[in-house]
Amino acid sequence: MVGLAVARAAARAGHEVVVAEAAAAIGTGISSRNSEVIHAGMYYPTGTRRARHCVAGRRMLYEFCASHGVPHRKCGKLIVATNPAELAKIETILAQGQINDVEGLVFIGPDEARALEPAVACIGALNSPETGIIDAHAYMLALRGDLEDAGGAVAVNTPVVRARRAGAQWRVQFGGGSADEFDFDAVVNCAGLGAQGMARAMDDYPQDRVPRLVFAKGNYFSCAGKPAFTRLIYPVPVDGGLGVHVTLDLAGRVRFGPDVEWVDEENYDVDPRRAEAFYARIRTYWPGLKEGALSPDYSGIRPKLSGKGEPQADFMIDTPADHKVPGLVQMFGIESPGLTSSLSLADEVVAALEA
Repeated sequence: MVGLAVARAAARAGHEVVVAEAAAAIGTGISSRNSEVIHAGMYYPTGTRRARHCVAGRRMLYEFCASHGVPHRKCGKLIVATNPAELAKIETILAQGQINDVEGLVFIGPDEARALEPAVACIGALNSPETGIIDAHAYMLALRGDLEDAGGAVAVNTPVVRARRAGAQWRVQFGGGSADEFDFDAVVNCAGLGAQGMARAMDDYPQDRVPRLVFAKGNYFSCAGKPAFTRLIYPVPVDGGLGVHVTLDLAGRVRFGPDVEWVDEENYDVDPRRAEAFYARIRTYWPGLKEGALSPDYSGIRPKLSGKGEPQADFMIDTPADHKVPGLVQMFGIESPGLTSSLSLADEVVAALEA
């Protein structure tokens, strides 16, 4: 999503743009393995790229969806507290959201929460009316449509093998069925889990600037039966993620996830044994969850820059002003809220290339 958003913004600014996609289709990696949530922006520390781009990007994204016919719904969400320690965390999240200029946040008591969502159990909750859900694939198709309308192109089955400076340009070597070299004025590395490997294939980029990559797998379980909720229901955040939450899609299906499983390699199998921990966590805020209702669904992997027990790293956008290499922007650690932030991130990247 972020790569297509950057390409779209560059093409609309008048540049000739080619998206080199290593896979056989767009959006088969991180962009197809997430919760499809439009985040409001209350979690992220003051002054971070996450805070700035999530709030700005969310406003831009709702406008984009409305103007492009992308299916979405501003369903809202509750962040629920089930004990006094969690209640204190929610108060901190509310204060951060107000600093981040998130609209509509309000603390509500347990009776108000149950009036909105009768199945929920909590001692208090933060109501976020600006949170929503989106059809991620339709969003990517709309981005691609704008890109192509502006003269850009997407080349699938086209991995980048190497990139190096050649005079005033970048010479990029492509693999795949039509392996060849082409010259470009600028390169944007927005390869998700492959971003660090891509950066190491760039001869002129200072290799000591490539951050480490940490895989944090998130597993999802589907839930049988009639949906118990009309909003997203989130617990308080956990180390590495936002907690096992109620995820709704536009077709009305209910899933729970993602959890955080620190892994060393890409593997998208969902271990059914993880359901035990899911039941225990979910029942703290939904005691009515029946035994046997959960089934393994899918998983995704977050491209993190920080590991277990460490403070969450911010998005890293390394620009020519930072690394002193002309015509190159590296994007590392673009995990959640990357979808929500995508249009705003794109504007920053294009501005950095045109500076």
